[in-house]
Amino acid sequence: QVHLVESGGGLVQPGGSLRLSCAASGSISSIFVMAWYRQAPGKQRELVAGINTIDITNYADSVKGRFTISRDNAKNTGYLQMNNLKPEDTAVYYCYIRTATRDYWGQGTQVTVAS
Repeated sequence: QVHLVESGGGLVQPGGSLRLSCAASGSISSIFVMAWYRQAPGKQRELVAGINTIDITNYADSVKGRFTISRDNAKNTGYLQMNNLKPEDTAVYYCYIRTATRDYWGQGTQVTVAS
């Protein structure tokens, strides 16, 4: 059994920063991909950022230059540094990992950007 525990969400003013963390625990083989998705009310879940085993990253156009994804393989932990946050970044953020056997999702953490 694999568990993903997200943390770091909250309420922040426009222009502010947050850092999300995703800690994976349990029987994990290799984590091929770690990613963050988000889902705003009334919208579909969308990919925000992803990182693979050789640290190649990709980002949604809407967050390029503001968000940075990283991972600590020794700790099976991923991070999403979010800077210059905008109200349109408000959503539930989900951690996702792809392993050799299956995919896993975290429970989600709320990020609210409002003044």
